[in-house]
Amino acid sequence: MLNKGFGNWIHRRRVKSAQHTAVIHAGVSFTYAQLAERIDRLSDALRARGISHGSRVAFLGTNHAAFLETMFAVTQLGALFVPLNIRLAPRELNFALQDSGSELFIYVENFAAEAQSAVVDSPVRESLEVAAVPGADSSYERALNSGENRHVDGQVSLEDPAIILYTSGTTGTPKGAVLTHGNMTWNSYNVIVDYDVTSKSVGLLISPLFHVAAMGMGALPVLLKGGTLVLQERFDPAAVLQAVEQYRVTQLSGVPTTFQMLAEHNTWADTDLSSLQMLTCGGSAVPLRVLESYESRGLGFSGGYGLTETAPGTTLLQASHSRSKMGSAGLPHFFTDIRIADVQGKELPPGEVGEILISGPNVISEYWERAEATAGAFYEGGWFRSGDIGYVDGEGFLYISDRLKDMIISGGENIYPAEVEQAIMELADVESVAVIGIPDEKWGEVPRAVLVLKPGSALRESDIVAHLSGRLARYKIPRTAVFLDELPRTASGKIRKAELRKQYS
Repeated sequence: MLNKGFGNWIHRRRVKSAQHTAVIHAGVSFTYAQLAERIDRLSDALRARGISHGSRVAFLGTNHAAFLETMFAVTQLGALFVPLNIRLAPRELNFALQDSGSELFIYVENFAAEAQSAVVDSPVRESLEVAAVPGADSSYERALNSGENRHVDGQVSLEDPAIILYTSGTTGTPKGAVLTHGNMTWNSYNVIVDYDVTSKSVGLLISPLFHVAAMGMGALPVLLKGGTLVLQERFDPAAVLQAVEQYRVTQLSGVPTTFQMLAEHNTWADTDLSSLQMLTCGGSAVPLRVLESYESRGLGFSGGYGLTETAPGTTLLQASHSRSKMGSAGLPHFFTDIRIADVQGKELPPGEVGEILISGPNVISEYWERAEATAGAFYEGGWFRSGDIGYVDGEGFLYISDRLKDMIISGGENIYPAEVEQAIMELADVESVAVIGIPDEKWGEVPRAVLVLKPGSALRESDIVAHLSGRLARYKIPRTAVFLDELPRTASGKIRKAELRKQYS
């Protein structure tokens, strides 16, 4: 076997699970045999278009069978898959296309306007549009059908890069985390070992596949084991509850907001949830009232902590510990290690607060063409610096205390204030700005801008929103603004964000 990458998994599953249902999307089902044939045809069509080992192919769309087909077809060739967040503004999409050097762009028709705007002045040579309904006529479908139904066992190693996922940075410039075939494979092993994924697992994906959590914790482990994925393009409580009952879903992942909305839906009490075996909640802790709603139905939550750079699993809190270790992010995954370190990278004993460092075969080794960012992300010995601070108790359970990077988590989306601040500073009337997260009942947190304006300025909150619209994804745009005469600063001139959060959140 020359191809040791995860791009080859569906081909190998075809031998063992040919007639088992692999994917269900929009009422259309694909067996492993059918999915493998479509991936091989698409891979051959991409090869004919010049895509080869090391090429980059971008994808824009919601959860769609074509996302999985493209990911496997691209990585099967040893090329790199670049999934893009549908909530990004065209300018942000263009940056990702430029930075990654993507040669081919595949997008779902619902995002045609954004895609066509994003490719202007980009390295993209050709774009393919996917129909909203799987298998319907489109330039993507015609390209796929033009490829030969043959599998080519190209040389791909676990060390080869497979995916570039863009994550906003503290400097305001997004950077691409390079996930190798080994990173994604070992993360899948972690999930299979710690979550007991089996060939009978039915995973309902309501979180977007372009996020590493849905891809790494949901899709890949289930397909590796020969289970079934049910894809939903957007979160709708009624549709989720109906799908759980209809397809006998065994596992479901989301953020606290999604689980709360399910429990509050008027069909909740009458929905048969007996098939559910695993509920995983990420982004933030599960509120007690939500936990109790599910416990009353005999269900518990597992939780955890992870990063794009860890593919993403780092720790897991089993449902059996949801009460006894409430507030904890859990224990490290089976093949992953964590330690708490001081500012020099020296390991601290249990109970002491420091930066969370992570090591394991699921951890990236580089950012795409960002040598300086890569060098600054690791301590000696390959320990990745998470930028988050916390501590471990005497039993090794991790507790997260704060975020060094001041990251805001809104509805499961990461927002880096520096990126938003940089965009706001484009306004000539703004003298200085700090963006903080404020509590929100629905989304957990939302951003708020705290500004100092130049003398004589009449800038209003609505002007800031108007300026950012189209520049940033909507979830990154501050909902509210506070105007001050000056921002609190340290002796070295740094803004005291902790003080701002205390006063204005």
